[in-house]
Amino acid sequence: MSNSPYTRRSFVAATAGTGLAGLAGCLGGDSSGSDTEEMTDGMSTTEGMTDGMSTTEEEMMAEPTDPDSAPVAAVDRFSESAGTLHVRSDGNDLPGPDEPIDFDQAPFITRGLAPDGEPVEYYNFDVQATAPAPIYVLFHEGEDTPVEGQPNVVGVVPGDDGYNDFWQVHRVTVPEDYTANTITSAAGLMDSGYDVEATDMLVNCPIVPEGSTATKRAGDGDTGLVQGWYDGQVVHYFTFGEASLTVTDGSVPLSPIFVAFNTNPGMDGGGPASGFMTEMGSSQTHNVVATLPGDDGYSPLWQVAVYDNADFESVSDLESASDANILNNNAATVNCPIVSTGMMG
Repeated sequence: MSNSPYTRRSFVAATAGTGLAGLAGCLGGDSSGSDTEEMTDGMSTTEGMTDGMSTTEEEMMAEPTDPDSAPVAAVDRFSESAGTLHVRSDGNDLPGPDEPIDFDQAPFITRGLAPDGEPVEYYNFDVQATAPAPIYVLFHEGEDTPVEGQPNVVGVVPGDDGYNDFWQVHRVTVPEDYTANTITSAAGLMDSGYDVEATDMLVNCPIVPEGSTATKRAGDGDTGLVQGWYDGQVVHYFTFGEASLTVTDGSVPLSPIFVAFNTNPGMDGGGPASGFMTEMGSSQTHNVVATLPGDDGYSPLWQVAVYDNADFESVSDLESASDANILNNNAATVNCPIVSTGMMG
């Protein structure tokens, strides 16, 4: 049995019409090597059969790879190609490439206000596009639970064109004799010829460097890292399941948030570079979210409306935020899952 601290599980939940079973825990277990018999000349059966085969046929005959001993993909969320609000420079102390990130520390977690003015807390995973990226979940023919021990497969990581923390789940049907972790890349999956069906299920799973932490979740959500496959390498990601999400017209749904900066955008050093305005001697902002987990229309991808910081003191809830002087009604779309509500220490 593996001693890996990472969860090898799927995050898919029951959705009408998708055939995806509700999954609450680990599907893990180790993926062992194949039971290939050795031929008398010392060559394995698999090796002997690949002579003269096409690349696709060879990939389908490949032996499985143990994720716990596979190389780990390098991840940098703060490069110029990956970050927007959080970009590494000489003027900040953001972690270096592939260094673990503690998302429980500023500037990655923010105290804001709920629609009724109660405190909320949310992570800031930076600007994300509204077009989700595909994530591939493998199922044996006729099964409603993913292949045991098979991490999900992605084709992009932070910094790649088309990367997004939000993933549209694609169901992949593999033969009954498929062995977990034979497929370890999106390219190999596409070459396999297996049936791939796009579902309307959407999941919020930011890929982060190995060892990163984000210990807060709304409700009883799992805070550990989950393993996935990318180009034959292991990636690690968080899961945020405070609300069920579905793709809407091919896009990630949005919900409004109203924010104020220490210096208004358009002024020297203004906007995100100046930081959020906070109450005196406190980390409490008057950033107001329009919805909470459980509300109709909640989404952790927030459409940012910036209000004049001259109105900061008068903003205390959604009604007053809506009445403030709005400087920009669509400044960005940011991934900020809410992780706690109500009174906080």
